[in-house]
Amino acid sequence: MTADAPLVAAYDLAFSVPAAEGRLAILKGVSLEVAAGEAVGIVGPSGSGKTSLLMLLAGLERPTGGDLSVAGHDLAGLDEDALARFRRDHVGIVFQAFHLIPTMSALENVAVPLEFAGRRDAFPRAEEALRRVGLGHRLTHYPGQLSGGEQQRVALARAMVAGPKLILADEPTGNLDRGTGTQVMDLLFSLRDAGTTLVLITHDPSLAERCDRQVRIEDGLIVA
Repeated sequence: MTADAPLVAAYDLAFSVPAAEGRLAILKGVSLEVAAGEAVGIVGPSGSGKTSLLMLLAGLERPTGGDLSVAGHDLAGLDEDALARFRRDHVGIVFQAFHLIPTMSALENVAVPLEFAGRRDAFPRAEEALRRVGLGHRLTHYPGQLSGGEQQRVALARAMVAGPKLILADEPTGNLDRGTGTQVMDLLFSLRDAGTTLVLITHDPSLAERCDRQVRIEDGLIVA
């Protein structure tokens, strides 16, 4: 990856899934470049393909057509183990459904990516990340003991704890009250100011407007 190369480079990206009538096309030729340090808001109606695009950028799904490179890695050329290492080293993900491990405390959930990376300071760094999202008093609580908004903030702490080049977030303020949502937005954009690239799916106009640009997807295509 050269210094002036985009961090995300997707060209004519297609994604389809099996369906009763054959295959259902979800993305129909999406081309998108995202520069390092940029914040891009992905907007559009439900069912338009936004989350599928995020899953492709994270290497959690494989495109059925087109070319995709993230942080200098051709994702189509990586096997599952290499994709796992790619995510560990380069990407933080905030899912709309949180995907916290229910049998682990907030602190343990946030420490997981650092433990996978063999970091000896996994727990101190995890505690620092939770304090940054305002959950220093919830370190030992399990997901079932946390509100939806608190779980969202644990997921954000986990996504940012390893200092990824790229954070992908699906509705990061969707389960938060206005005050907490503003706090999370401020935190996300402080990461951008430090050089992290943000790709955010959102229906929140105030979050979309803070991005450098907005990309609108409808029916599997970028329309604006």
